[in-house]
Amino acid sequence: MSSSSKRNSMLPPIAKHGPKPPTKLSSTLTISDSAILTGHHSIIIMSESVIHPRTRLESTSGSLLIGKRCIVHERSHVGAAPEPSTPGASPTRDGGIVIGDYVTVEAAAVVEAGGTEVGEGSVIGMGSRIGAGAKIGKNCTITPKSVIAPGEEIPDFTVVFSNGMRRTDRRDLGDMRLRAQVRQIGVLKALIPTNLSKFQER
Repeated sequence: MSSSSKRNSMLPPIAKHGPKPPTKLSSTLTISDSAILTGHHSIIIMSESVIHPRTRLESTSGSLLIGKRCIVHERSHVGAAPEPSTPGASPTRDGGIVIGDYVTVEAAAVVEAGGTEVGEGSVIGMGSRIGAGAKIGKNCTITPKSVIAPGEEIPDFTVVFSNGMRRTDRRDLGDMRLRAQVRQIGVLKALIPTNLSKFQER
């Protein structure tokens, strides 16, 4: 596929500032040149994951680990500083983020730092916010615009709706989800120009 047919973002650029973090990036990673990696702690991204344009990965509060075959969509912010929950509360919380294999973080979603975990095969919906220290189980679906409170624990196979309702979905969709993720990654690798050397330590 020629470079002229590669996918370009229609969204405006976001500010590019902050220190360059130490990184360990898989050689099979697909990462857009316009992604932003910033912070003081390490950022590790495993094999065959995809980082969309204008994604912000931040390791200011702690290290950031993204597992294999994950997709982090445009304008999402992984490693954001926690929002103060009450007047006068500290906006910072020590600890980083661990994102398991085959996780999808959709566009404009925010995952706060602070010992936060997202389990394998889970989907963080568009515009959702995952609070600092939250633990999202495996194969969960956080629907668009949902908010998970800081420190909250979401059991495996839970579907969280934006109105606060929840249900358990234990249908055996694991293999189907994984195959769909692999197919989508194959398409995205052809669409997103990659400049891995820009983000690697020298």
